[in-house]
Amino acid sequence: MSASTTPGLTLAALLLAAVATVAIGAYGIRVARTTSDFLVASRGVGARLNAAAISGEYLSAASFLGVAGLIAKYGTDALWYPVGFTAGYLGLLLFVAAPLRRSGAYTVPDFAEFRLGSVPLRRLAAVLVVLVCALYLIPQFQGAGLTLRILLGVPGWVGAVAVGVIVIANVAAGGMRSITFVQAFQYWLKLTALALPALVLLGHFLGGDKELGVPAPPTVTQRATVDITTDVVVRLAGETPQRMTVTGSLDGRPVDGVFTLTPGEHRFGSGTTVILEAGAAVPVVTGAPADDESWLRPGGGFGGPHPMYQVYSLIVALFLGAMGLPHVLVRFYTNPDGRTARSTALTVIALVGMFYLFPVLLGAMARLYVPQLLITGTSDAAVLLLPSTMLSGLGGKLLAALAAAGAIAAFLSTSSGLLVSIAGVLSTDVLRGRIRDFRAASVVAGAVPLGLSFAVASLDVSRTVGLAFSMAASTLCPLLVLGIWWRGLTATGAAAGLVTGGLTAGGAVMVSVLGDVPDTVAHGWPAALLSYPAAVSVPLAFAATILVSKFSRRQPAREVARIFVRMHASERLGMGADREGGLRSA
Repeated sequence: MSASTTPGLTLAALLLAAVATVAIGAYGIRVARTTSDFLVASRGVGARLNAAAISGEYLSAASFLGVAGLIAKYGTDALWYPVGFTAGYLGLLLFVAAPLRRSGAYTVPDFAEFRLGSVPLRRLAAVLVVLVCALYLIPQFQGAGLTLRILLGVPGWVGAVAVGVIVIANVAAGGMRSITFVQAFQYWLKLTALALPALVLLGHFLGGDKELGVPAPPTVTQRATVDITTDVVVRLAGETPQRMTVTGSLDGRPVDGVFTLTPGEHRFGSGTTVILEAGAAVPVVTGAPADDESWLRPGGGFGGPHPMYQVYSLIVALFLGAMGLPHVLVRFYTNPDGRTARSTALTVIALVGMFYLFPVLLGAMARLYVPQLLITGTSDAAVLLLPSTMLSGLGGKLLAALAAAGAIAAFLSTSSGLLVSIAGVLSTDVLRGRIRDFRAASVVAGAVPLGLSFAVASLDVSRTVGLAFSMAASTLCPLLVLGIWWRGLTATGAAAGLVTGGLTAGGAVMVSVLGDVPDTVAHGWPAALLSYPAAVSVPLAFAATILVSKFSRRQPAREVARIFVRMHASERLGMGADREGGLRSA
């Protein structure tokens, strides 16, 4: 399936977004001279600029494309994604932002050593930071390739390589100082690229005859061709058989011609093309609501077994995962002090909350106007296809091109933040912490996930976010929350929590990345736990951390008291100083 916009307009929009990214990054390079500039922008980023930069890197393609697609597919249960993404920052504001900044650390592993005085714990935390960021980075490259393939018809590797080269160049040349300006710009570009189409299309919807919540399957408004890239089981709702043209595989047999599908379940094979005539009912991937009335009813989950468990596990992952995402946490090190860090987090809540209003609108309209996406099971293209489907002529094409520019900005901004986090950890924990080490680490940290993006199974952007948040919530979140607020935490307990959370959540992630689920765990509770592990892995990680800490050797009380004063006392008392950690400027 390809976007029905003019390729020339789309290409121009993509090139403008890429050129602006490179140009703004070049401006930041001019003022990036020290190691501190590369790692934390010399801790001189104000609250407003930093909030826009955080919002720019936090609102990834999963937010720009995935939220609307999930809402179009699953309905009201998918609203937990934007709610959870936003509410996660409330926890970050209340429990982490200011004390983390006052610690004076440069990275999350640096904080682990500062709090518990253990070099092995620091190394373990460094490994987990790299794993979490890589898990998030690989689908960014894959998503960029898929997006350019949809928009321009080019091979998938072209988009992945283009985004990878731009991001690696910006990060290696200017580090955090450079991408701060880039990500702030990209937030406003993404907001505009969603808000303008959403408001224009909302006006078109209100003036039309479509309505939500009718007890009938979704129908296409015009002739639609759907290319199915993976095996998929769909369900046709209602009582009326539906005629459609199918070329490929239907219910396990090769077909080529016009067929009548009876209500119920059917299987389309990979490589199948389905043509729906205007007014035709759309079969929906199994597990998603098959009619618009049930689409508005909560409690159906996200396909698969145990829907309520899925929803609650997702809530745990999203609400706690933001407190453990390395590329988000590193941003608070760039603030001058803890007060500015709190102000930054509060501003981020406002910016992110405003942004998420528009994917919700677009997702609801996508259910009505581009329901053919529901056949494939991958609805991430809804934002890209919706403008030119709803509006004919130049207006729709311009809005589609603007959405394309926003999508590429989403890949660039989030990939930049993730790459800085990985490069910062590698340069300070593996190499000697010099600028040349950061640049070398940037190249390696970008090239390896880029190569893996071609080798591992293609991951659905939206589902991957839940897994990345689950991993962060199960590992780095307990370390930070208990490290900041509980005096009884020990290095051994923290390591036990990291290992427990890493193995339970990480095991589920590996099964998803490898893309080969055995039949024995493809159904029932095993399938639910593998897809949504946070409800189990997060409590296990906290429990292991606390129990092992109770029975292991504690730090001296005086040392713990000094550390807590530094994290929680006001900067005006002069209790803290930044940890330079042997960093060098050459």
